[in-house]
Amino acid sequence: MASLDPRACYRALQARDPRFDGRIFVAVRTTGIYCRPVCPASPARFENCRFFPSAAAAQDAGFRPCLRCRPETTYELGAWRGTSNTVARALTLITEGALDEDEGNVEALAERVGVGERQLRRLFQRHLGASPVAVATTRRVLFAKHLLHETRLPMTEVAAAAGFGSVRRFNEAFRDLFGCSPTSLRRGAASSLPPGSAAHAGVTVLLRYRPPYDWAAMLAHLSARAIRDVERVRDGRWSRVVVEGSAVGAVEVRPAPKDHALVATIRFPEVALLPKIVARVRRLFDLDTEIDAIEAHLKRDPRLRPLVAARPGLRVPGAWDGFELAVRAVLGQQVSVAAARRLLGELVALAGAEAATGDPELARAFPTPAAVAAAAPRLRIPAARKRALVAVSEATVADPALFRARGTVEDTVAKLTAVRGVGDWTAHYVALRAAREPDAFPSTDAALVRAAAALGHARDAEELVLRAESWRPWRGYAAQHLWAADAESPARTRKTSP
Repeated sequence: MASLDPRACYRALQARDPRFDGRIFVAVRTTGIYCRPVCPASPARFENCRFFPSAAAAQDAGFRPCLRCRPETTYELGAWRGTSNTVARALTLITEGALDEDEGNVEALAERVGVGERQLRRLFQRHLGASPVAVATTRRVLFAKHLLHETRLPMTEVAAAAGFGSVRRFNEAFRDLFGCSPTSLRRGAASSLPPGSAAHAGVTVLLRYRPPYDWAAMLAHLSARAIRDVERVRDGRWSRVVVEGSAVGAVEVRPAPKDHALVATIRFPEVALLPKIVARVRRLFDLDTEIDAIEAHLKRDPRLRPLVAARPGLRVPGAWDGFELAVRAVLGQQVSVAAARRLLGELVALAGAEAATGDPELARAFPTPAAVAAAAPRLRIPAARKRALVAVSEATVADPALFRARGTVEDTVAKLTAVRGVGDWTAHYVALRAAREPDAFPSTDAALVRAAAALGHARDAEELVLRAESWRPWRGYAAQHLWAADAESPARTRKTSP
């Protein structure tokens, strides 16, 4: 299990230090309950406390979640993050339901992240203190508990949303973890909320993050790139059409008024897909980042330090879908953000299917790979770019996991550049935003080179790559700061990253 210093953890508990929220979970032997370190309850005596790196580890040891501090509402940012990309990728797949249908299929999960089953189990035990199946079960039940508290969804929909094949299995797992039935826990928790389904009333989920968070910068990025009929940014809120299989819905995200969190309202008919949608939102808004550690590292560079200090909490915007981001990148080559946005709007009008979301401004889905390939010849773009769109579309159909992270950022980039028409810049850009490779670095980007030159970092892309070595493993966050600096420079050109 990941090594935790009990004395240091106890001091964090006594201080209710929010910096440790999500990093550690404290269990009390005398009550059988585990809490967040910021729990309002009076701390137990040191000798009665045990500390765990994950909620699943506490559950595995026989403890139940606290009903006051509600561990299901926090994020898990264990100290292992940044040291095990394999565990991070496996957790992403688990969140998307990789172990929901077959809890014993850890071998298939291990294969998807590129290791053997025994190695994956060892990594989970080392970093999280629990097995992959235990982690998956804990996350499902805690997500269900969140829905019980925050919504009036019927119990069958709560069970389905949490990834359980039947209400019976859901009840059994819930009793094992909480020692009571879901019905008894719900009594009074959400009595003031109106009843309804996920498709009509919507499900509202609180998505916590580690502060600071530059919401204004994130919203500005999304607003400048919002595709007509697919996305909208208005009144400090971001919305978009959601399509999963044949099901269509919508999601809206806004900042919470008090908590360090975003509020996502999801209206979607297939409740079993709610965890996958939540995972997409978290990736898009970069909510699972230890931003304080990243900023501390980047500030070691004296020339980068003023940029980081000027924009605390600046995140790397992600992508809702890897294929969509790749299309954005191809259409955005050598043109301004506004021009790329117009081209994307034309593509959606040509090939995007109608989406019945109940909102006339969110009326179309982003086109499928087949639809993009068919529409590419009709777009007013260079022939080489049309061929690239077709190649990316065909590669996505051939390999649905094309935009997932590989072993290293170099492996991810190599996989992408194997697609005809995808060069190094496009591959790094897609790796950064879609595959969520924090060390991806599109060094040939004109805006990056220009911003680096203005700061005295480098005169060209080759020199910038050498300079960026000290920014590893978070070169992508350094790039985001350079892009932000260039956007505010009076000497900037109209051509920027898509």
